[in-house]
Parts: sequence; structure tokens; C-alpha cells
Amino acid sequence: MGKQIVRSADSVGANIAEGHGRYNCQDNQRFVRIARGSLNETRHWLRLDGARNLLTPEQSDRLHPLLNELSPKLNAYINSLKQKAKG
Repeated sequence: MGKQIVRSADSVGANIAEGHGRYNCQDNQRFVRIARGSLNETRHWLRLDGARNLLTPEQSDRLHPLLNELSPKLNAYINSLKQKAKG
């Protein structure tokens, strides 16, 4: 399960980077949406790890705020890309 968390968390940054490297705003939006899905997957794995006591409460308490902070930032980035595509 630890490897799956690492993969999904790494996928967030990798998809943002790949989307940024695209010169088409729609492609960029698509990759950022995929990143958002990977973020939700990471959240899922962390919930399971916590429920199974694979993480200490301290570890979980450190990680969840980071994910909760990133989620609205990804949404704001997607919205800014939509605005950029319109104008």
C-alpha cells in the first residue's frame, strides 16, 4: 500500500508538469484534472492506511492538511486555465 501512495502522490506533480509542458490549454487542463484524480486517489490510500493503523496518527495528521490545501489550489489552477482558454 505504501508504494501505491507514493505512485499516486508522484502522479499529481508529474501530471501538472506534463500539462504545463503542453502548449495547448485544453491539454494542460486535461492533465491537471488527471492530477486532481491522483490527489483523490492519494487521499483514498491514506484513509485506508489510517483505518488499518499502517500510519501513526501523527503521520496522518501531517499529510491530510497538505492534501486538503492542494485540492482547492488545483481547482483554482483549472479555473484559471479555463479563463485563459476563453480569452
